[in-house]
Amino acid sequence: MTDTAHIGVIGMAVMGQNLARNIASHGIPVAVYNRTSARTAEFVEAHGGDGPIVGTETIEELLAAVERPRRLLLMVKAGAGTDAVIAELSDRLDAGDIIIDGGNAHFADTRRRERELTSRGLRFLGTGISGGEEGALHGPSIMPGGRADAYEEVGEALETIAAQVDGTPCCTYLGPDGAGHYVKMVHNGIEYADMQLIAESYDVLRHGAGLSTDALADVFADWNAGDLESFLIEITADILGTADPRTGEPMVDMIVDEASQKGTGRWTAQLALELGVPSTAITEAVYARVVSSRNAQRHHAASVLRGPGPDGSIAADGLVDDVRAALYAAKIVAYAQGFEQLAAATAEYDWDLDLGSIATIWRGGCIIRAKFLDRIKQAYDRAPDLDNLLLDDYFRSRVAEGQDAWRRVVTTAVASGIAVPALSSALSYYDGVRRERLPANLIQAQRDYFGAHTYHRTDDAGAYHLRWTTDGSEESRD
Repeated sequence: MTDTAHIGVIGMAVMGQNLARNIASHGIPVAVYNRTSARTAEFVEAHGGDGPIVGTETIEELLAAVERPRRLLLMVKAGAGTDAVIAELSDRLDAGDIIIDGGNAHFADTRRRERELTSRGLRFLGTGISGGEEGALHGPSIMPGGRADAYEEVGEALETIAAQVDGTPCCTYLGPDGAGHYVKMVHNGIEYADMQLIAESYDVLRHGAGLSTDALADVFADWNAGDLESFLIEITADILGTADPRTGEPMVDMIVDEASQKGTGRWTAQLALELGVPSTAITEAVYARVVSSRNAQRHHAASVLRGPGPDGSIAADGLVDDVRAALYAAKIVAYAQGFEQLAAATAEYDWDLDLGSIATIWRGGCIIRAKFLDRIKQAYDRAPDLDNLLLDDYFRSRVAEGQDAWRRVVTTAVASGIAVPALSSALSYYDGVRRERLPANLIQAQRDYFGAHTYHRTDDAGAYHLRWTTDGSEESRD
């Protein structure tokens, strides 16, 4: 077999298959390999007509089929599975060959792999890919990080298969080592928050005000024609308007109320804590999924824990507009927190992330694609060093316009016993960052009282400790 393919794809699960089809459909020759060769054969038989696809049965055949320097895209299970495939490949590759990891890897693993492969003369790109199965086939958002010279070799192909918005590919080189996978992780964290905010909005309107799923389908479709236009709002309208093919009941009512997760949202929350960034909406969205997974515990608690419950009696007049405004304001906060985390990460790891470019490549292909992201790009165009999106004129004014409605929604939900952890935590964050003085002075006094952790004074520089339990005198601890 001669080197006839521009790129090789390893892993023929659905994402790998669809990316290979996407590549081939653009006239880029692609060689494919799967550990189970029967799957490769089935894929080539079914989709060989999509474009120049070469099926291979062994790693050796794959490597022989790909032109040099070899470009190999791994679409295998993250973690140990990725390490196993890299180990199998690395001894067979030549200096300068490129491995692209397209899985949901933890950025620390990506940094490690990049170091190890560089020491062997190989090049590595940790590449986040968002958009699910349809995005992979028709154009995902692609977030590459790693060796810049490696991106120069593969960037044209990746930008070709990515989603295109206003003639701009939803793919750009982000930075060294783990930058790409970190950006993809934060994307997923924002996705968690966005989905939770939508779910809470649905809950208030469905179970608080008693709106039918058909009525809510119309509400979300209407919202999708305005500032909330996004993939997630669009599919929510479709979901709420879908009937169960077995019973004819609303499909959403037939689905068990347990939301799963694969770890990226949790990683976002964990790493935000390490960086000292208050990504509260993302973290509450993760916790909400954890609470949902404790189904048996919740069913028991529902019979013994007292409190108000939603009974559909909240007046719907005005509530729909209030929830729309609250959702938009809270969404602004969730994205502000995510971009604040990206800014902190680029400083911590010396990545030089371009936040405006990240907003640009999230406009299409990915799960959080939305009209809203154009506003974020414009904000960073106006002020590349913007500390917080909430300080941008547009976002500041929109939150100011919506905050009365936002407060009414949270108040109504609390009074009705409807949990709104993301809506309420986003509001608390907003109220916290706009306070000139917080009650943390009391916390610091407590810390100094029991642990001599010192404090700073409002009227003097330096660190001090008060002898709280002895003579009450103050001493400098500089």
